[in-house]
Amino acid sequence: MSIQSILLSCFFLSITFCHAQQQPPHTFGEPLKEEFAMTSYSLDPEASGVVLYERGNYTVDAADGYIRLIKQVHRKIKVFDAKNFDYASFEIPYYRENEVQENIKDFKAVTHNGKSKVFVGDNAIFDIKEGQHWSRKRFTFANVQDGSILEYTYSIETPYFFNFGGWAFMNDLPTIYSELHTEIPGNYRYNRTLYGNRKLDVNHAEIKLSCFHLPGFKLAADCESATYAMKAVPAYKEESHMLSKSNYIPAMKFELRDMVHLDESKSAFSRSWDDVDHEFQYDKDLGRQLKYNSYFKDQIPTSITSIPNELERAKAVYYFIQEKMAWNKETRILQDIRVKEAFEKKTGNSSEINLGLINALEAAGLDAKIMLIATRDNALPTKQYPVLTDFNYAIVFLTINNEKYLLDATDKYTPFGVLPFRDLNVEGRVLDFKKGSYWEPIAPIAKNMHYANMQLAADASGLFSGRVNEVSTGYISVYKRKEYNDFRKDEILKKKQSRNESLDVTNLTIENEKDLEQPYKESYDISLHEQPVGDKLFLYPFLMQTYFSENPFTQKTRLYPIDFGFPVMNNYLVSIAVNDQYEIVKVPANKLLKLPENDGELSVVYDVSGGRVNIRLNVKLNNPSFAPEAYKSLQEFFTELIKIQSEEPIELKRI
Repeated sequence: MSIQSILLSCFFLSITFCHAQQQPPHTFGEPLKEEFAMTSYSLDPEASGVVLYERGNYTVDAADGYIRLIKQVHRKIKVFDAKNFDYASFEIPYYRENEVQENIKDFKAVTHNGKSKVFVGDNAIFDIKEGQHWSRKRFTFANVQDGSILEYTYSIETPYFFNFGGWAFMNDLPTIYSELHTEIPGNYRYNRTLYGNRKLDVNHAEIKLSCFHLPGFKLAADCESATYAMKAVPAYKEESHMLSKSNYIPAMKFELRDMVHLDESKSAFSRSWDDVDHEFQYDKDLGRQLKYNSYFKDQIPTSITSIPNELERAKAVYYFIQEKMAWNKETRILQDIRVKEAFEKKTGNSSEINLGLINALEAAGLDAKIMLIATRDNALPTKQYPVLTDFNYAIVFLTINNEKYLLDATDKYTPFGVLPFRDLNVEGRVLDFKKGSYWEPIAPIAKNMHYANMQLAADASGLFSGRVNEVSTGYISVYKRKEYNDFRKDEILKKKQSRNESLDVTNLTIENEKDLEQPYKESYDISLHEQPVGDKLFLYPFLMQTYFSENPFTQKTRLYPIDFGFPVMNNYLVSIAVNDQYEIVKVPANKLLKLPENDGELSVVYDVSGGRVNIRLNVKLNNPSFAPEAYKSLQEFFTELIKIQSEEPIELKRI
C-alpha cells in the first residue's frame, strides 16, 4: 500500500529546518488584491475553484481557568465557475464524551463579491450527530458567484489533549498553500506521523522560550514552535475501487505520548499493547462483556450445543445470533455496550451483537475472541503504537482445529465465514487476554463466483428465445440476496427487463433465497426482439447481466492502489442454435489475456459446429488488490472484457 509514514518522535532532540518563501499576511475579512484578480489556476485550469490559503494554529493556553488545547483555523477559497462549484458547504467536526464536548468559538464565514460581503447567519448552521463521539457543524455559503471568495475562521477549545487531531494538506479542490503551525509546551509530548507520499515544503521547528504562562505560577514554560506546510497541492480525486482516502491524502497526525502535570506527576498516554490488553480485559464495555457464557448457555437451544461437529456447531450458533438480533446501524468500541440487555431486546449496536456472538460461541465450547478493525471507510490503523481511536468496529475471531474464521453477525445476508464488505480492510487486532494481542490479516473468502448458462434457439420466424440459469456464490450471492430478497418476483423481473430493452424476461424461479450456506440460483426465460437488417442479424451473445458490465478504469492515469475487496471468478456459457433459419457468417476472434504475476485471466472461445455457436467466457481476478503500477494492465483487461461483452456481435444471415 502506498503509505509513507514518518515518525517525528521527540520534541527537542531532533529539530529540522527547511526554509521557504515567506507568506504574505492573511487577515480575515481582507482578501488580497491578487486573489480577487484570479480567474483561473494555472496548475489546474479546469478546476471550478481553488483553496487560496489555509492555516491551522494549534496552541495550549488557559481558558476559563482551565488549561485547554486551542485549535484555530482560517481558510479562503476562490470560485471560478459557480455553476460547477460543489464546495460551498463545509463541516467542522468536534469531539464529545459523556456530557463534555469541544467548544467551537469565534466562528465567522463570509462570501466576498468585490466589496460586497454576505455573512453566514446562525440560522444557516446545523449540528449533525455522527457516531459515538463525534458531531459536526455544517454551514453553507450564500450568494456564490463566479469570482467569489469564500472565507471562514473558527477556533475549537478542547480539554481532550489526546485528541490533538491533525491537519490534511489536500482538499477536493487544488490548494495553493496549506500550513499547520503548532506551539506546544514542553510538558506535552506527541508522536507525529506524516501520511501520504508527498513531502513537506516547509518543516521548521524551534524552541520558543517562556511561551506558556499560567496565572498563579511564576515560571513560564518553553514551547516547541513548529510549522509544517505544503504548496501547490493537487485536488484529491476519488478513484474507483479504493480504500478510504484517509490512507493516501498527505496529512500530519498527532498522538499524545505523555504529559507532565503542574504537580510534576506524569501521565503516559502512548502505551504498549500489553497495557491496552490489560485495560480492555477489565473494561466494563469490552472485556467484562465477555462474562455472559452461562447466560447464553441457557439461551441457546440444546439442539445447537449438542451438535458434535465443532464447525457445524459454530455455524448453528452464528445463524442463531444472526437471526435473533437486529443491528441498529450504530457502531461502538469502548462505550454503550451491554450484551445481555441487547440480546433481550433483540436489537443492538455492532459490538453488542458480535460480543454476544462471542459469548454464545464460548458457551458452546468454542474458542472465540474479539478482533478490532477499522472499516473500509476509515484509515488503516497505525502499527507503530496503539492508537485506539484508529479502530471503530469489533468482529469475531474464531479458531476451530487451527482453522481461522472471521465472523460478523450484523448483516442478515452474510453466511458463516463471510464478512460484510465494509469489514474488508487489510488487517485487525485480535485481543487475546491470555497470550497477548496480535495483528491478523483480514482475508476474504476465495470462492466468489458468478456462473451463467444461456441456451438460445431461433424459431421459424427467426426470433431467438431460450433459458438462462445463473449461480452466484460468496460475496456475489450476498449482493444478489440484498438486491432481490425484499422484492416480489414481478418486481425482480422488471429490474432484469430494464437492463436490456430488447429482451422479454419471464418465468423467473429463485432457489436458496434464505439458505445462506447454499449458492443463490436464478432461472428465467428470455425472448429477443432484435430484427434482421435486410437479411443480416448482428446478435450480441451476452444478453444476461454480467458481473462487470462497465469499465471502472477509464482515467488515463491512476494515483492510488486498487482494491476490489475480494477475488472474483465469472464463467459464462452461451449456446446459440440457428435451426436452419440463419447462416453463421462470422464470429469474433478467440482471445486470451493474462495479468502479470498470475493476478487474473480473461479468455473467450467461439466454437462453431454445424448450426450452433458455443461460447465460453472466463474472467478471473485472483488478487483483490493491486498497486497503482498495475493500472495500465487492469485498464487493458477491462477494456477488452467490456468490448467482448457488448461490442462484438455474431454475424448471421437469414436463409
